[in-house]
Amino acid sequence: MRKLLYIAVLMLLPIGAAQAQKAVKYNQYGVAVESDVLDAEAQDGILVLESPKSGYKLWFDSRAQADGAVFFGAPDYADAIGNGTSIRRARFAVKAQINKDWYGEFDMDLANGLAELKDAIVRYTGVPDLDLQVGNFKEFFSIQRNTTSRYLQFIERPMVSSALAPSRHLGFNAKYAKDWLWVSAGAFTQKVAGTEEWDNVADNNKDFGRNSGYSLTTKLVVRPLYKMDNASLHIGAAYSHRTTTTDLATGEWGTYRASCRNSTNINRKKYVDTNNLPGFDHNNLWTVELAGHWNGLRYEAAYIGDNVHFKKDAADPATKNFGGWYVQAGYLLGGGKQRYDAKGGKYTRVERGQKWGDLELCARIENVNLNCDNVYGGAAQAYTLGLNWYVNDNVKMMVNYQYNDNDRYANGKNKLNVGKDAAGNPTKDYTKVVAGSGKAGVDYHMLAVRFEIDF
Repeated sequence: MRKLLYIAVLMLLPIGAAQAQKAVKYNQYGVAVESDVLDAEAQDGILVLESPKSGYKLWFDSRAQADGAVFFGAPDYADAIGNGTSIRRARFAVKAQINKDWYGEFDMDLANGLAELKDAIVRYTGVPDLDLQVGNFKEFFSIQRNTTSRYLQFIERPMVSSALAPSRHLGFNAKYAKDWLWVSAGAFTQKVAGTEEWDNVADNNKDFGRNSGYSLTTKLVVRPLYKMDNASLHIGAAYSHRTTTTDLATGEWGTYRASCRNSTNINRKKYVDTNNLPGFDHNNLWTVELAGHWNGLRYEAAYIGDNVHFKKDAADPATKNFGGWYVQAGYLLGGGKQRYDAKGGKYTRVERGQKWGDLELCARIENVNLNCDNVYGGAAQAYTLGLNWYVNDNVKMMVNYQYNDNDRYANGKNKLNVGKDAAGNPTKDYTKVVAGSGKAGVDYHMLAVRFEIDF
């Protein structure tokens, strides 16, 4: 009997070993891997794959924004402004929390058929309240710039943010956020976006042996109302020291340029533009900002300054000082509540007050000034009213009316008419605009709409 049992055990062993071998899984490179069963969920319309035990989480973050705008009321001497439509953003991102210590993200934009890299991030999250990350991402400088486009109160960011506030660059950043304190510091190099930027980087390196350049950016935010659920107060200041980077065309390397459109992406004219200023050495950006909310009210204001320094042997070595500001506010009419993202130091998705969604009425006044000494890049002001309909957590519709007021120097690098000369003809030269021929500069109205879905 014992012999029979022994033989039976020997016969069963290979079967058990084979079953154990089948349980081992391999990746495409033939390496044995650990496997984990994931739960698939739609969390507020976002597809999420998440492990109930290991902490692994992967989700897709996509966004589509369809815009349209019409322009009217420009003076008869102004260059024609074409009405139009566009796919402002067509974003696709894959984001993953690999475990409690590591996070990764890849984000790209395919708007209007043009591929452009946005975020490519490797982040270490193993220390409580501290994020260490490297890759291509937004510098932590301006609250407007850092607020994702899906949660902006207006269709476009203020002109001064577009003209002066840094956006995405390749670099390293450390950020600490807890309770009343939020602080960030980072070092960055060139921009990584599309083929044009990378071709410039490669040509500057290959043909001229130029260093990639750098920027050092730091920001401090205090939040005295951090214990309150229905209110926030964000008091921030940031500073950035910047040099020439190699994402510029080889002929533009060593120059400085600031420019922006009139808070619209459809009118492609850049009235406000310093052109390329030669002999650039470095510039120092700084900002102060105040933001907050109380139930359905959200407000925000900031000033951004730019001190541009040139080399001693430059044709014009004097420091140039540019800047601008904005003040904006919005209120949810349906009884909803605004929300503050404490970790990100910015505002996030609203809490809708009705089953049909919520309406947000917004207003903004803004200014940008790129005139200084003998540099006449132009100045502009804009006044905007907006109405946002948050249909649900994923669908948003926006309407903006805006009045743009450009000064006589805002001639788009001497390409755009700004008034009439003594003979009554349109002129691009602000020195030839005669008194009595009407206000110099191009003022006009805009009516714009956006349809957005996040999924």
